[in-house]
Amino acid sequence: MRPHLNLALALAAVAALLAGPAPAGGDRLHAPPSEVLLTVDEALELVFGETPAVKRTHYLTEEQRAAVEDLLGEELESAVARPYVARDEDGALIGVAWFDTHRVRTKRETVMTAIDADGEVLRVEVLAFAEPKRYLLKDAFYAQFDGEALDDDLVLDGDIRGVSGATLTARATVEAARRALALHAVLFPPSVEVEEEGDEGQDDDRDRDEVEDGDEGDAAAPVR
Repeated sequence: MRPHLNLALALAAVAALLAGPAPAGGDRLHAPPSEVLLTVDEALELVFGETPAVKRTHYLTEEQRAAVEDLLGEELESAVARPYVARDEDGALIGVAWFDTHRVRTKRETVMTAIDADGEVLRVEVLAFAEPKRYLLKDAFYAQFDGEALDDDLVLDGDIRGVSGATLTARATVEAARRALALHAVLFPPSVEVEEEGDEGQDDDRDRDEVEDGDEGDAAAPVR
């Protein structure tokens, strides 16, 4: 395929991602290419390198959903989660990437929170940002999440320092990370063996840039 067609397809994929299931709410956003910062593949490569990450679909049971909501202290928008799971050659969990599309001020962004097997943040990246770029935070802000776990200190002006003039972006990012960590804690608990862990989700063999229409969004995980 020609290079310019590859780029067009990649941009369209993330635009479709924002137009698809929105974890933090039911709204949909069609993002023009100017709002796309990273494709899904590019974001996954930043955190997992050449290790493939497989998209899985998890349908939370009532017990799982209640457990996630208890950790968060708020309700999930959906009981469907679609993370990308990376494992080593022996099947051991390397990490899981959760994509969360949510409203910042009046427009939306998509954030990836990648989490390791111990439940700590590996990396946070912004894939698409529809707000004016003056509200997009610098890399130093997102680097604060590295190594963070889900606890009472993972809040704005706690472990995560806010940024004057972009408080709503900072708060939305913290909330997205907390949703991802809560889902991860329930669906990928460190004490669960690899075989048991994998039983909770279904492999999604479709191309990772393909979007399902009509699915209800989830609170943190599955955007895409």
